[in-house]
Amino acid sequence: MRLYRTQGRSSKQTETVLRALEQRGGSSLEEVLPTVRKILRRVREKGDTALLEYGKKFDGLASNAKEATVLRVSTEEMSAAWAQLDPALKQSLKTAAANIRSFARRQLPRTWNFSPARGLSTGQLVRPLDSVGCYVPGGRHPLPSTMLMTAIPAQVAGVPRIVVCSPRPALETLATAHLLGITEFYRIGGAHAIAALAYGTSSIPRVSKIVGPGSLYVTAAKREVSSDPQRPCAIDMLAGPTEIVLTSDRGNAAFIASDLVAQAEHDPAALAIFVTTNETLANEVMDEVKEQSRTNATAIQALKKNGYIFLASTIEEARIITNRLAPEHLTIDTEDDLNWVQNAGSVFIGNLSAQPLGDYISGPNHTLPTGGMATVRGGLSVVDYVKLITVQQYSPKAIEKLGTQAIRLAEAEGLTGHAEAIRIRTNSSAKEAK
Repeated sequence: MRLYRTQGRSSKQTETVLRALEQRGGSSLEEVLPTVRKILRRVREKGDTALLEYGKKFDGLASNAKEATVLRVSTEEMSAAWAQLDPALKQSLKTAAANIRSFARRQLPRTWNFSPARGLSTGQLVRPLDSVGCYVPGGRHPLPSTMLMTAIPAQVAGVPRIVVCSPRPALETLATAHLLGITEFYRIGGAHAIAALAYGTSSIPRVSKIVGPGSLYVTAAKREVSSDPQRPCAIDMLAGPTEIVLTSDRGNAAFIASDLVAQAEHDPAALAIFVTTNETLANEVMDEVKEQSRTNATAIQALKKNGYIFLASTIEEARIITNRLAPEHLTIDTEDDLNWVQNAGSVFIGNLSAQPLGDYISGPNHTLPTGGMATVRGGLSVVDYVKLITVQQYSPKAIEKLGTQAIRLAEAEGLTGHAEAIRIRTNSSAKEAK
């Protein structure tokens, strides 16, 4: 990790680094776009034929596979995986699922109505999306936790069709699908899986929305299908490499370092940052990070490339830096610190709130905004799986009271048809009243 001071001779360099970090995001997607666009186009044109080709090339499908039916994981295979799972792990998965489900239920918007004026009723309906595709990565590590985080909110929202795509699904991932009652699961990944979900093939009907993190190719594919001019498919967000910021002046150096190493081991491109005004603590954390990452090759690579310690001159400056970074994960010292937090995907308070607890078992979703997107949105939630439909109904008295004012606004905009549509009803209600 590198230490940058906000005061003194290196302050200009520090500001340059901070500005670059603020601008992080999707620039690396451009590198893979030509390949991704080719894959999307081929799947759209060739359907299952292209999926089988890419599945053999990237997803470990047998080279002699000829039927697209091999793409689908059977419920029997998921059930068998659950039967093989260690009982202790089964219980942990059940606990995590229960916590995630409880949290999602509390997040779910409610149908309501109220009367802002006599005779006028307004409100909202909450309706689930008709289908979602949950992408569960299958790269360096099996990620059954991502299955929990993407599928459970969809179930709580009431989405009737939930599709899972995961390349080379591990035993734990298959078992988790059984635990959740998933019935539509395909053993494909990468940009071709996103293409299948967005455009549909003979064996995989398209979905309305795609959620979940993935590689650069997956993220680039999600961006492309979401902006397709012919028939765009909705997505949750463009999730990049994992990010962690810890802002502390009195934390435990070993604990802070452990979180930095934990998130850094996700990806060589992961971003790990410690912000403090305490120089002694900064040096202790640097030493601890070096010691704790000794045998973790991925973490070493990430911390060398994207590991930073910012030594601020004041607590207020440390807080400003933190909000400028808008991190995916943020750890702070106390509950009072929540008052100054403006930009963060998920917040962890105090020494005992290890960030990996949020990755697995706390309940809040671990699919979070990266690349500075925490300035405009939070993490994946049950709200991403529903539509809010507004409702309004007028009585004769209400249109008589509000109609004239609405006509005035329509005429101010030069929309005479709008004004007349209101006026004809206002006049009719007035005649009925007589």
